[in-house]
Amino acid sequence: MPQPPEHPKGFLGFVERVGNALPDPATLFLGGAILVVLLSWLGSTMGWEVKYTAYDPVTTPVIDSGTQEQVMAREIYVDGRVKKIRTDDETGEPVLVGITQPEFDYVETESTNDAGETVTERNAVLRTVEVEKTERPVNLLAPRELHRIFKEMVTQFTGFAPLGVVLVAMLGIGVAEKTGCMAALLKAVMLVTPASLLTPVTVFVGVMSSMAADAGYVVLPPLAAALYKAVGRSPLVGLAAVFAGVSAGFSANLFPTSLDPLLSGLTQEGANVLDPSYTVNPLCNYYFMVFSTFLLTGVGWAVTRFLVEPRLEKKPPELGGPSPLTDEDKGATVMTGADKKGLVWATLWTLAGLGLFAALVLVPGAPFHGKTGDTPKWTDVIVPVMFVLFLIPGIAFGVVTKSLYEETGQKKTDVAIVTLMGRTMADMGPYIVLAFFAAQFIALFTASNLGLMLAIVGGNALAGADMPAWLLISLFVVVVMFGNLFIGSASAKFAIFAPVFVPMFMRVGISPELVQAAYRVGDSSSNIIAPLMPYLIILLVFIRKYMPTAGIGTIISLMLPYSIAFWIVWTIVLIVWMWLGVPLGIEGPLTVPVAS
Repeated sequence: MPQPPEHPKGFLGFVERVGNALPDPATLFLGGAILVVLLSWLGSTMGWEVKYTAYDPVTTPVIDSGTQEQVMAREIYVDGRVKKIRTDDETGEPVLVGITQPEFDYVETESTNDAGETVTERNAVLRTVEVEKTERPVNLLAPRELHRIFKEMVTQFTGFAPLGVVLVAMLGIGVAEKTGCMAALLKAVMLVTPASLLTPVTVFVGVMSSMAADAGYVVLPPLAAALYKAVGRSPLVGLAAVFAGVSAGFSANLFPTSLDPLLSGLTQEGANVLDPSYTVNPLCNYYFMVFSTFLLTGVGWAVTRFLVEPRLEKKPPELGGPSPLTDEDKGATVMTGADKKGLVWATLWTLAGLGLFAALVLVPGAPFHGKTGDTPKWTDVIVPVMFVLFLIPGIAFGVVTKSLYEETGQKKTDVAIVTLMGRTMADMGPYIVLAFFAAQFIALFTASNLGLMLAIVGGNALAGADMPAWLLISLFVVVVMFGNLFIGSASAKFAIFAPVFVPMFMRVGISPELVQAAYRVGDSSSNIIAPLMPYLIILLVFIRKYMPTAGIGTIISLMLPYSIAFWIVWTIVLIVWMWLGVPLGIEGPLTVPVAS
């Protein structure tokens, strides 16, 4: 029997073969969860531990621990406020701890107001103290931990962050897709986008999607795949290009995003350890991120053009290659009268929805106007808004073209809409199964404390090195990429890294703003191959629509070229940026006076 021609070749083919030889991803997550539990028991039994330097707030006692009666009452009142108890880690019994308040240093800074007058401001800075801390594994086989694991299994699943995001968004997207509205939109896009610019536009839109928080992970991949298939190119190429932009380019953007104030706040806390008066502007990396938007678009375009697409265009359709265009496909690229009419009405309703959303954001006193802390309120509601903004034009298109009723066989509009939503959720069944096992694995890995310990080990190794600034920054990027394999959340990971690395680098003259920029490079570059990145499993679901045999190896072999290219080029550009001495952003210096 002749050898099947579809066996992938080369290094990426080897990665794909090995990866796909592994069990189903759901089984891998289950096996990983069991392994984490066993390692937590082994580490706890053998006394594994890692030590590191941290900075804790200095506090003053306000009231001593409560009496037994107060403990049993499970609360205590102090100055009209209720102080809840905590549960003792060893016994599981309720313990009412003493109440403390933090101590502050007051720092005076001078600035000039609009009238040219010098104004002195007195700011409170939290006082901290350097302490040696030790992290150990949490034994997940301990009776209390096993009870907690089973008790929280349902809430770990229902609270899995990407689950709600994906399902809510897909309710709207599914209606728009199944009524034909998405197909009509893709036809319109094909008519106005030159074939030679399809890839850079795809990557660029992916990078820019971080303005809408995580919505890009759900909305863009199926659109890109369908668009590439419609023009006779591999749908997997569209998926790879847009996912590279969305995930590996998550930190870059032409506009500030919710990530900027989030990271700058953590950076400032780290800087205040050594310099209580140091402030970090949320836009301290803005210039570098604007430049990075175009840089990553170009790099993503090149990787797609010279590495990813040539590898896929020779494969048969069932293995991710392009499907030959039939007469029906070619006809589908022509806008019919019904398509045009439906798209016009869908566009009008979309504009109306966007106008209403803009009013809710811009009008003072409106529900989405203003900020919650440093984050714009509208970012908190972007997923429900995306649901509505896809649902409304999908319904309008389906009603005008009658496709809503033809597709479902229903005469009532509401019944037809619910039917399409039900079909969409049925299509998402494999994702829901994957999400259940992924949620358990991530929860157990976090609870075991093993991820934090691995990150600290890498940090300690870098802290002990005596190297020039450019090499320190380059290695820090690698440490962040390594940490990203075990701690998926960008904010959670930086909350661990910032108090350690920011003051450490300040001692050798490297600015906190530069540390933050390097963190963003490492974190973003490795997102697309990080097993704990929650949205990786939704990419697999989209891939299996076109390649049913796809597995983890398919994703890794598809996205690895982007990850390596982004990491190398982005790091080199950051080093050149340091050499040129160009500010990273608004109040974004590269160096600081060497701290003692």
